[in-house]
Amino acid sequence: MYLTLTFCQKEMLMENQKNISSFEKLLARPANVIFLSFLSVILIGTLMLLLPAASKSSDATDFIDALFTATSATCVTGLIVFDTATKWSLFGQIVILLLIQIGGLGLITLATFFTSILGKKIGLKGRIVAQEQISHISFTGVLDLIKKVVIITLAAEAIGTIALSFSFVPEYGTRGIYVSFFHAVSAFCNAGFDIMGNFTSLTAYSSNWLVVLTVAALIIFGGLGFMVWQDVYSSRKLKNMLLHTKMVAAMTVILLFAGTVFFFLFERSNASTLGPLSLQNKLLNSFFMSVTTRTAGFNTIDINDMSEISKIFTCLFMFIGAAPGSTAGGVKVTTIAILLAVMMSQIRGRQETLVFGKRIIQPVIMKALTIVGLSSLWVIITTTVILGIEGGNFINVLYEVTSAFGTVGLSTGMTPSLSLIPKILIILTMFFGRIGPLTFAISMTLKSAGYDNKMIRPEGKVAVG
Repeated sequence: MYLTLTFCQKEMLMENQKNISSFEKLLARPANVIFLSFLSVILIGTLMLLLPAASKSSDATDFIDALFTATSATCVTGLIVFDTATKWSLFGQIVILLLIQIGGLGLITLATFFTSILGKKIGLKGRIVAQEQISHISFTGVLDLIKKVVIITLAAEAIGTIALSFSFVPEYGTRGIYVSFFHAVSAFCNAGFDIMGNFTSLTAYSSNWLVVLTVAALIIFGGLGFMVWQDVYSSRKLKNMLLHTKMVAAMTVILLFAGTVFFFLFERSNASTLGPLSLQNKLLNSFFMSVTTRTAGFNTIDINDMSEISKIFTCLFMFIGAAPGSTAGGVKVTTIAILLAVMMSQIRGRQETLVFGKRIIQPVIMKALTIVGLSSLWVIITTTVILGIEGGNFINVLYEVTSAFGTVGLSTGMTPSLSLIPKILIILTMFFGRIGPLTFAISMTLKSAGYDNKMIRPEGKVAVG
C-alpha cells in the first residue's frame, strides 16, 4: 500500500499526487480500513473457492455462489447456497474455516497481533484502527488486549475441540478430530457453518448434552466480546467492572432466560420441533435455540417447521445480536440496553439517562439511535425488494434477511433457491451486518465530518409523538 512506500518511491509518484492524497484520505479513517480489510479477505476467499480443487466435483463454482460463500464465512454468518460437507472438498472446507477465523477476529486484529509479536512498532494510527476493530473504549492498552484476544481464542477453540472429540471421534474415527475442530472454530466465531451434511446442522445431536452444551458455551463466550473478557479478568469483582461489562452480562442473562422460556412455551407441543423430545431435552434445546438465534446459526431443530410466532421472535433475537467487539453481529445488546434506558428515563420524566447509576452521554445515545435506525431501514428495504422479486412468504423472507444482517446464518431453506439479485442483496446484508451499520455508513461517506461542530444554529421547534 502507499503508506509503506519509501521516500524515493513517493517522489516517483508525484504526477499522481492528487490521486494519492485521495487514497491517503480514504485510509485516514479507521472505518474505511476495516471496510477494505473485510472486502479484501472476501475477494481472496472468493478466488480460492473458484478453484476446481475447492469443489468435490472438481468443477469450477459459479462466481456469485463462491462470493456468497466467502462473504458468509468471512462475515461469520453461516448462510449457504451449497451444503458445506457435500459441495466443498477438504481444501474448500479449510479455506472456509480460515475465512471464519479471520472474519471472527478481524484481519486488522490478526495483522496487529503478528506485527506486535514480531517486535515491530505500531503507530498511533494503527492502534486506533485496532481499537475500532475490537470496539475497545480506548487505544491505550489495545495491543496487550489483542494479544490476549488471539491467545484466548485459540485456547477456547482447543478446549472446544477436545470436548467435542468425546462425541465425534467415536462416531467418525480419527476424522472426528477434524470435525470437532471445525465446529469448535465455527461455534466460537459464531459462524454456524457445519460439515454434518445435507443441511442438517446439529439436528442429529439434539439429545447429546455434551455436543449441545459445548457448542452453546463456545457461542456465548465468543459473543461476550473481547473487552468483557479483559475487564472480567482484570477487575475480578463485579463492583469494579466497567458499565459496559455489566450491561453485556445483564442483557445476555436476560435474553438467554427469556429465549429459553419463549421457545419452550411455543414449541414444546410442536410435533416437528420440540414435541417428540423428553422434558429435559425440550429445555436443553430451548436453551440452545435461545443461544444460537442471537449469534451463531447452528440449529438442533428444523427452523422451517417452527411456528410463525417463534420465527418472528427469532427475528427479534437475530436483530439484537450479542456484544460489541465480539464475533457476533446484530445491533448489539448494549445498543438495545441504552435505548431501553432512554425510554425508561423519558417515562419517569428524568432529564438524564442512567444505567446502573451511571449517566449515558448524549453522543452515545445518538449513536445507538443511528445504529438501530440504519439497521431497521436496511432490513425493511431489503426484505421488501426481495419479496418483490422472489415473492413467497413474508416471514420467511424477513427471517432470511434478518439472519443475514445479524450474521446468524439460520435459514428457513430459501437461500439456495434465490435468484441473482436477491443473492447479491443478501451478500451486501451480510457484509453490512458484520462491519456494523455505522462503520459501513461512515466508510461510504466521502465528506469528512466534524468541521462545523462549533457552529451554533437556531433551534427548531418540532412536535413528536
